[in-house]
Amino acid sequence: MTLFRAVAGDPGPVLPGARILLRPPTMADFPAWAELREESRRFLAPWEPTWPADDLTRTAFKRRIKRYHREIRDEAGLPLFLIRRADDRLLGGLTLSNIRRGVTQSCSLGYWMGERFAGQGYMGEAVALVIPHVFTAMRLHRIEAASMPTNARSIRLLEKAGFAREGFARQYLLIDGRWQDHVLFGLVADEAAGRGPAGAGAAGERPLGIL
Repeated sequence: MTLFRAVAGDPGPVLPGARILLRPPTMADFPAWAELREESRRFLAPWEPTWPADDLTRTAFKRRIKRYHREIRDEAGLPLFLIRRADDRLLGGLTLSNIRRGVTQSCSLGYWMGERFAGQGYMGEAVALVIPHVFTAMRLHRIEAASMPTNARSIRLLEKAGFAREGFARQYLLIDGRWQDHVLFGLVADEAAGRGPAGAGAAGERPLGIL
């Protein structure tokens, strides 16, 4: 079964929203991506794994794009960039990773926002777009997410989108060079059914995970 349909020659779906669209990254995104990540470095660092020394180089981005396309092809992940429709500007990214079939039927959600675009509701709209895609087009049963306890904005965003707190994991992920505790969240298909545009307009997003 194919989860993701190629659009305009690129693998993966394009999900349009009121202000943004979600689409897979391409090499043409490199200049905007590198600029946004560099200017947001201090903002992102407390919430992400330590960046490799060459992370913002074109060569590293090319490796990243190859990995993204391989994950989409193998139905193992779905990386998406947030693009503002008004001016085609890159705002951040969202990824569905660790896609599991069989008896699990689940995936993990992570995201990041450029500092200058945080707090404007864009990530709330992105999460609202991706939730029905997971449960309909991808036909999964469950979305998982994890947030550091100090990341109150992301916790509010997830809860507004319908995610329920499910537990606490000690030293769950290696973030900013240290093993960090995380609050665990989950959303299942029957809970999401019938909800409105979950998370739309949520304010003050911080990154959760990394692409």
